[in-house]
Amino acid sequence: QEQLVESGGGLVQAGDSLRLSCTASGRTFSSWAMGWFRQAPGKEREFVAAIGRRGLMKYYSDSVKGRFTISRDNAKNTVYLQMNSLKPEDTAVYYCAAHFGPLPSDYYSDFRMHDWGKGTLVTVSS
Repeated sequence: QEQLVESGGGLVQAGDSLRLSCTASGRTFSSWAMGWFRQAPGKEREFVAAIGRRGLMKYYSDSVKGRFTISRDNAKNTVYLQMNSLKPEDTAVYYCAAHFGPLPSDYYSDFRMHDWGKGTLVTVSS
């Protein structure tokens, strides 16, 4: 089991950038595929990005593709989400999630994730 703690959220203006971090406390971080999900007020949680155990496989939702970049540093037990060209519709609580093993084919499904962080709020003003 991985304990996940997100950081880096905040209030920014449209067009700004922000980098989220998620640090895992477990000692087998490289055994876990990682993902970022978000939940906007009044909406269901949705997939944002996912990364394989070695960082070679990366997937993004259509809404963030080209603007967001997921990466990981296994030596630091940390996964990142670099968010550029932020839009008001990116406002949400962002959750880090972990799947033990390789990325599943349905990596975009939150029920496939085994552990979750508590989330960090990102607010983008227009």
